[in-house]
Amino acid sequence: MKRTPKPVFFIVSLLIVALAYGAFFGVHKSYGDRLDTVIRGANEIRTGIDISGGIEVTFAPADDKIDAKDSEIEAMKQVIVRRMIANNITDYEAYTDTDNDQVIIRFPWKRNETKFDAAAAIEELGKTALLEFYLDESESSGSLPTAKPDKDKFVLNGSAVESATAGWDEKGTSPVVALKLDSTGKAAFAKATETQKNLNGASGRNHTISIWLDKDCISNPSVEAHITNGEAVISGGFATYAEAADLANLINSGALPFSIKAKNTNTITATLGERALNIMVMSGIIAFVLIAIFMILYYRLSGVVAVIALLGQVAGSIAVVSGFFPFLDSFTLTLPGIAGIILSIGMGVDANIITSERIKEQIRRGRTIDSAISNGCSESFSAIFDGNITVMIVSVVLMGVFGPADSFFAKLLKPLLFMFPVSASGAVYSFGYTLLAGIIFNFVMGVTCSRLMLKSVSRFKFLRKPWLLGGTKE
Repeated sequence: MKRTPKPVFFIVSLLIVALAYGAFFGVHKSYGDRLDTVIRGANEIRTGIDISGGIEVTFAPADDKIDAKDSEIEAMKQVIVRRMIANNITDYEAYTDTDNDQVIIRFPWKRNETKFDAAAAIEELGKTALLEFYLDESESSGSLPTAKPDKDKFVLNGSAVESATAGWDEKGTSPVVALKLDSTGKAAFAKATETQKNLNGASGRNHTISIWLDKDCISNPSVEAHITNGEAVISGGFATYAEAADLANLINSGALPFSIKAKNTNTITATLGERALNIMVMSGIIAFVLIAIFMILYYRLSGVVAVIALLGQVAGSIAVVSGFFPFLDSFTLTLPGIAGIILSIGMGVDANIITSERIKEQIRRGRTIDSAISNGCSESFSAIFDGNITVMIVSVVLMGVFGPADSFFAKLLKPLLFMFPVSASGAVYSFGYTLLAGIIFNFVMGVTCSRLMLKSVSRFKFLRKPWLLGGTKE
């Protein structure tokens, strides 16, 4: 049996401690009087409306005389929601009031907000969306580019779009989006489609006309015909009619014939509050200390390793919310999100207890130290895996059903949820997100790291005593 080197315990432990420090306290650089945040800590996480309160704002056309269409009000809501998601605000509520031509939005204050300036908080959300069309290309059909093409590839902007409507193809089987352009857009689009169609016929690449809303590409359809009448159809890639309707709303949001203004704002009082949050944090620390004492006293060496791994899991769960990892954006932490973290930590404790009990059983059967640890870890894995994987599946379903329609998890569940529309709920999405993150870190810390540390530390001679792993003390 291949043995784990002794230094592995110290290396893994130090990495966990470093992760914990960064996740809890963050990393900052000072330049004279200026303090720059390199990595945000736990105290800089944006909390939800239920914890820190927030803002209720009513958006409406800037010109009160405008009688907006229902589709235009829905499009206005879509662009505001998209901007909140882009700013990692997941704990939001959004409603349309088509009778009064307005959209009502509720979202939380920033973490550690002191000025409570509602005007500044809604400035970005109320800007009129910028819709642009560009000559583009893609390596595979349906892929979305991440960088906007050069200015010389520009085709037209949202002012040339008269309407975008979701519908069905001629056979009535596949959803499509029908675009109608004005006279200016008609000429520009005719020239662009002629260029791209000719290129498609002369090369193996897929030449497209990409559609951008602000800084995001929302569609990248290939050009299959020279369109001269200013009426185009985007087809393919829509699993449901709802997806086609979402794209139509986004296009319309960038083609709104009016500017948006904040009609009125109100401050929302938190249902929990910062003081209650601090009490919850302190309760969590006390609970962690009590669990650590129990694990160490009852499982001894296995307990010490389990506590270090559990610290890593807690730190990891906080890190994926705070934006510690560069490939993950920061996240709004809500009460359901906190519940997800707590539940995943409970799963982590359970995983370590199962492993420690299996090792103890092996020791009492007379196995050697190395054999007891190896067999105990192997025998416990299936039970830990089954319990965690089922919770992981639930988390993915929650994020797919209640998250943004264009999220990875919503797209992942298309084949299973094609009959059901996506129902956005930031609170449920937050619960699924933190629960999934916690379960992943349970596999990383509670399964992988804890076993590496235990196999490593058990190689030290003064620790190679059966009673430290649950046997009787001689």
